[in-house]
Amino acid sequence: MGRSLGLAAYRAYTRRLAKRDFTAHADRPKGPVLWIHAAESGSLMALQDLAVRLCTARHGLNVLITLPDSTSFQSIQNNWVPHPQMMLELAPSEHPDAVNAFWNHWKPDMGIWAWGGLRPNLLQKAHDEKVPVALIDADEDGFNGTYDKWLPDMTRRLLQPCVALMARSEQGLRQFRQLGLDKSKIRLTDRLEAGGHALPCDDQELSYWSQLIGGRSVWLACNVQAEELELILSAHRLALRLSHRLLLILHPSHRGLLESFRHGLSEAGFRYADWSNEEEPDDATQVVLAPDHQDLGLFYRLAPVSFMGGSLVDGYNGRNPFEAAALGSAVLYGPNVSRFLPFYTRLAKAGAARIVKDGDTLSSAVVRLIAPDQAAAMAHAGWDVVSQGANTTDRVIDLVQAVFDGELEQLYAGA
Repeated sequence: MGRSLGLAAYRAYTRRLAKRDFTAHADRPKGPVLWIHAAESGSLMALQDLAVRLCTARHGLNVLITLPDSTSFQSIQNNWVPHPQMMLELAPSEHPDAVNAFWNHWKPDMGIWAWGGLRPNLLQKAHDEKVPVALIDADEDGFNGTYDKWLPDMTRRLLQPCVALMARSEQGLRQFRQLGLDKSKIRLTDRLEAGGHALPCDDQELSYWSQLIGGRSVWLACNVQAEELELILSAHRLALRLSHRLLLILHPSHRGLLESFRHGLSEAGFRYADWSNEEEPDDATQVVLAPDHQDLGLFYRLAPVSFMGGSLVDGYNGRNPFEAAALGSAVLYGPNVSRFLPFYTRLAKAGAARIVKDGDTLSSAVVRLIAPDQAAAMAHAGWDVVSQGANTTDRVIDLVQAVFDGELEQLYAGA
C-alpha cells in the first residue's frame, strides 16, 4: 500500500519529538498473541471481559492489552484482575524505534483497536507486518484528533486495510462512510460492555443439590474474608428468626480460612455441614461451608440471593458481581467495591443489586429478597444488564476465531 504525504510528515515529526525507547513489562508467552489496544480510558473493564471470553473460547490464546499513556496504565494497576493468559502493557510512543521495539518483542498475531485515538505509526506497523487488525467500538469522539481533522486521507489509509470496522453509534458509522471505507467491512454494533460469564456447573450435581435442600430458602455469601465472618453469621442469625429454615452457603475467599471458619461456626453455635469433607446438609443444617471456587457455578444457581464478600471491610475491593447476576442471583454488596465499581453501579441502577453496610442491613436485605417475587425481579434486571453488549462480544469472538482459522471470507459471506 502506498503511503500518503501526511503519514510521511507525521513519521518525521514523531521521529524528532517522541520518546524512542520501549521497555516491555513481561515476556512474550509461547503461542498466539492477540493484541488489544484500549484507546478509551473507560473501556478497559469491557475489554478485559472480552479478553477473558476470548481466552475461554480459543484454547492456547494469549491476550495483550495496551493502554495509551502512563496515567491510564498506572491508574489501572489496582483494578487489574490477573489472568494467566492476559498481559497488560503500556503502548509505545509513536517514535518509529519505540514502535519497532514493541513489535519485535510482542510479535502479535492479530490486533483489535478499540474506539479510535489512532496511533498512525503503530497501526501502520501492523499493516506492514501483514497482521490482521480490526477496529471495534468506534465512535465519532475517537476521531477528533488534530490529524483526523486535517489529514483525513491518512485516517482513511490507516483504516482501509482493517479486516473489520465496527461502529457503536450512528455518528461513528457516518464517520466510516465519509472516509469512503469498504462498505462490506463496516458494521453498526451495540456498545461493547462487560458481561457475565456463566460459571460451569454439572447438571446432575445441580439436580442432586436441588433435591437435597428441597424447598428451603437459600442465600450465598461468597468470597468472605476473615474479618467479615462475624458480620455474616450475625446477619444469618437475625434472618433465621424470620425464616427459620433459611440455609446459608458460606464460601471463604480462600481455603486457608477453612479452619478458622470451622472454629467460628462452632463457637457461634451453628449446625453446619462441611462440604470440603463431603458432609451433606440435612433438615437441621443451618450453614453449608463450601470453600472450593469451582463450586460457585452450582451455588449461584441454587441461591436466589448472593452477598459478594470482600466488600464490607477495607482492603479487598469486592468480587465481580456479574458472576452472580449471569446465573440469576440477586446481588448484595458492601461499600468497598472499587475494583468492580462500574459493574455494581450498572446493576444497582437497574435494580439488580443493593448495597448493605453491616450485619443488620444485610440480614434485612436477605429476608426481603428471598421472597420469590423480589428475587425474580432483581434476577431479571440483572440478566438485562449482563446481556448488554453480548451481541457485540459474540461478533468480535467470531471474528477472531475466523481470522485465526483462516475463515474470514466465509464469515463475511455469512454476514
